[in-house]
Order: sequence, then C-alpha cells, then structure tokens
Amino acid sequence: MATTAHDVRTIALSLPGSSEKLAWGMPTFRVGGKDGKSGKIFVSLADDDTSIGVKCPKEDRAELIEAEPEKFFIRPGHDDNYAWVRVRLAAVENTRELRSILTDSWLQVAPKRLAASHPELVSGAGAAEGG
Repeated sequence: MATTAHDVRTIALSLPGSSEKLAWGMPTFRVGGKDGKSGKIFVSLADDDTSIGVKCPKEDRAELIEAEPEKFFIRPGHDDNYAWVRVRLAAVENTRELRSILTDSWLQVAPKRLAASHPELVSGAGAAEGG
C-alpha cells in the first residue's frame, strides 16, 4: 500500500516538538525553535504530494539511490549541495517504513536534548537505509 501526503503529515506532527509551516509554497515540518514554528526543517512535502525531501548525509545518498532508485532520488542541480534526499511516496511500502524515514530525518535536526529525551525514537530509526 502506497503512503500518502496525509500519512506524512500525521507521522511528522506526531514526532516530539514538531510543527508545520508553509515555505516556498509547500508544507514543511520542523522541530525546535523558540516559537514552535521556526525550527529546523526535517521534511518537506512536494507541491504535487507525490514525494518528500528528508535530511540525509550527502555521503549516504548515492548508496540509497543505487539500492532503491524507484524510491530515493535527487534533483540534479537543485539538491547537489544539500544534505537531503527525495523519497517517492508511492514506493514507500507502508506507514511503518515512512515513520522510520521521517524519524531518521527528525533525529538529524532535533535539538540534542529533545532527541535524548526520546530514546525510543533512536532505536526505531534506520529503515530509510533499505527498509
């Protein structure tokens, strides 16, 4: 069953300290920030609701894309210099895998103290690296 933009929103907002804010005309989901809206982006939803962008170390992107090119991709010329990868929602197996992908991205930008106060999230991350 393919995942949807609704699934992204539901899962992203369930992560501790997360909020939604429009940026570049698209929904973005953030964590941290004094006002709950100015934190760091951990996921952005494409304007056509078919893909998301998530944090991913640049050194890991090529391996993800090579392993699952139907799921992971970058937009050449746009994503080259950023630690992000894009994910096709139709290729994500289920909401469990989506939760793992979003949690992994959240952990990369969440304030250290907030992440440390949720050890259950650390043990559940990592499925973005192959499912």
